[in-house]
Amino acid sequence: MGLGPPSALQVRIWEIPEGGLKRNMTEALLELHGHSRRVGLVEWHPTTNNILFSAGYDYKVLIWNLDVGEPVKMIDCHSDVILCMSFNTDGSLLTTTCKDKKLRVIEPRSGRVLQEANCKNHRVNRVVFLGNMKRLLTTGVSRWNTRQIALWDQEDLSMPLIEEEIDGLSGLLFPFYDADTHMLYLAGKGDGNIRYYEISTEKPYLSYLMEFRSPAPQKGLGVMPKHGLDVSACEVFRFYKLEDIYPMTPGTEPALTPDEWLGGINRDPVLMSLKEGYKKSPKMVFKAPIKEKKSVVVNGIDLLENVPPRTENELLRMFFRQQDEIRRLKEELAQKDIRIRQLQLELKNLRNSPKNC
Repeated sequence: MGLGPPSALQVRIWEIPEGGLKRNMTEALLELHGHSRRVGLVEWHPTTNNILFSAGYDYKVLIWNLDVGEPVKMIDCHSDVILCMSFNTDGSLLTTTCKDKKLRVIEPRSGRVLQEANCKNHRVNRVVFLGNMKRLLTTGVSRWNTRQIALWDQEDLSMPLIEEEIDGLSGLLFPFYDADTHMLYLAGKGDGNIRYYEISTEKPYLSYLMEFRSPAPQKGLGVMPKHGLDVSACEVFRFYKLEDIYPMTPGTEPALTPDEWLGGINRDPVLMSLKEGYKKSPKMVFKAPIKEKKSVVVNGIDLLENVPPRTENELLRMFFRQQDEIRRLKEELAQKDIRIRQLQLELKNLRNSPKNC
């Protein structure tokens, strides 16, 4: 079973077939409706089957029992948008960070807030439970807009155990904790490095080890569960790094010629990468077919000879030429009218002459 990304006011549950996806999936196994505003976060309960937590922009956390497809509990203690959720090892406690600058430890079954910290000096963004150590680690921003991490005692949030400034960059810091090795991995959005720390229950609590560096900044990170690691290669943690949020996209190069398409051939668009930004492709030269020029006469006017004017001066010249032509035609018409009247008089005189009597 897979959990799809939140969509509008609902959460979708998808059934992943054996062997993985081989085609696009369009119909979800289950749709969960309960939030009055957009859903922002979803988390599985760490130890219970088919229990799901969702947090929406309606400031509420809903607990879903997927066996019945209905919410069984609502946690309504937040006054603003919930930024992050994290469970302790057995799922008996839930911690949240909120846009109201508060850090909370909640008993999820009752919805009761056990501990609450007002983080004015350390504006929290992300939080993670540190296994069975009864500690919380948060990432956020100090009052001087420097990125910080802070370590808290989950039973006393009156003040952090330690605060450590990281740097002055602006990207969010994402904490990833390995409870087996007590290792903390700290990665920033837009950074090219991942920092490693060791967490302990005794001072100094947080020990910097080293960092991984890469020239490509990460847009996001995902973690492989421990059971998916290659233990034969001594692999202890694996990240999936999203370096580019733009997939291959249709470019400007055509995939078919007119004759191919008219002949019944279908072909997908030619894709291009946006990794290095848009690069202008070589301009395609269009060669117009050479056709024999033929006259197209309408009302005595050759349309091919009368090309529309391109500039204002050409338009004025054409206007004056037309005015002269109209004046000449009017004079010619007046002469013809006079000639017609003369011929009418001559005809009348012939009829009235004595020879015709």
